[in-house]
Amino acid sequence: MQKKTRTRMPGLYFEEFEEGHLFKHPIRRTVTETDNVLFSTMTMNPAALHLDHHYAATETEFGKPLVNSLFTLGLMIGISVNDTTHGTTIANLGMTDISFPKPVFQGDTLRIETRVVSKRRSKSRPLAGIVTFEHKAYNQHGVEVATCIRQAFMHAKAPGEH
Repeated sequence: MQKKTRTRMPGLYFEEFEEGHLFKHPIRRTVTETDNVLFSTMTMNPAALHLDHHYAATETEFGKPLVNSLFTLGLMIGISVNDTTHGTTIANLGMTDISFPKPVFQGDTLRIETRVVSKRRSKSRPLAGIVTFEHKAYNQHGVEVATCIRQAFMHAKAPGEH
C-alpha cells in the first residue's frame, strides 16, 4: 500500500488553531444582482422578496430586493475557508445559531471575521479534532448582517510533523 503524503495547504491543522484567535479575512466581496438571482433560481427559491424589484419596492419595508440569506451564509463561510480550513478540513459537522440581524442588498460589500470558539481532539480519530468557529459578516458600513457557529472536523498533524 502506498503511503499518503499531504501537500501543505493554506488552511490550518487542528493543533495550529488557538481558542480566542480572531481572523480578519482580507478577502471582501461585493454582492451583485446576478449573485442573488442566480443563487435564488439555482436553489428553486421563487420568493418575490429576492427576485421582483416592483414587488420589493411596493410591498416590502425594504424598498428593494433582499439578497437571499443562504447566499449570505455561504459567502460568509466561503470567505473564511482560505485562512482557516482550505485543504485541512475532513468535513463540516454543522452550523447553529445562524442569524441575519440586518438585510443584505445588491451592491453591499461584505467583510468577514472568524473567531475560534473552542477545539477538542477527536475521541475516535487520533489524527483529527473538532474546531468550533464563530463567523460574522459585516457590510461596508460596519453593520453586522450575518453570524453563525460552525463546527469543523479538522485534520491534525501526523506525529513528527511540525
